[in-house]
Amino acid sequence: MAVRAIRGATQVDADERELILEATTELVSEVMRRNELTTDDVISVIFTLTPDLTAEFPALAARKLGFHEVPLLCASELNVPHAMPRVIRLMAHIETDKPRSAMQHVYLRGATALRLDIAQ
Repeated sequence: MAVRAIRGATQVDADERELILEATTELVSEVMRRNELTTDDVISVIFTLTPDLTAEFPALAARKLGFHEVPLLCASELNVPHAMPRVIRLMAHIETDKPRSAMQHVYLRGATALRLDIAQ
């Protein structure tokens, strides 16, 4: 088994608890689906939010999806001028036999503009 990292991001319309939870649920679910993962495959997940998002921890959405034994961490992104606003990002560390090239990175909603080269 190898350790691999999967990136993902999504954007919300406003700093509202339900919007953050909904978008994070969608993002985590898509990462898991596209990469054919179970929570047993996941070593840890780091979530970041742009500084304009403070209404909720995105890790709560992952916990509601069954990530009870997976270490989760939330952090704030740097406040870089002209950065895309209201973005939730994740980096999931997983165990898999698949090569790095098989990892499906997931960029949803307005965040697809962050990585047009790999967004599906």
